[in-house]
Amino acid sequence: MTALVYLAASVAEIAGCFAFWAWLRLGKSPLWLAPGVVSLMLFAWLLTRVDSDAAGRAYAAYGGVYICASLIWLWAVEGVRPDRWDVGGAALCLVGTCVILLGPRTA
Repeated sequence: MTALVYLAASVAEIAGCFAFWAWLRLGKSPLWLAPGVVSLMLFAWLLTRVDSDAAGRAYAAYGGVYICASLIWLWAVEGVRPDRWDVGGAALCLVGTCVILLGPRTA
């Protein structure tokens, strides 16, 4: 379930941030901000759904998923194919995500 929440959160965050990017950098209408703000609120709510004992740990683990989703966005929405350095860096981040999520915890 955590993976699905992280995936949904990443889409919401990237879409929300892209709305601001479109307005400020691409000259789109300020009306782009309304769905952008809603999307960012959805992102924040989704991260509270992650089963974690600490918010910081949930956010840290989410970082790797966000990076991978950003590269998929780069390719699918912006039409820029990630290069080998993008892919290698994303893979490294996912390893970090797995260490954070799956590492043994002592109470």
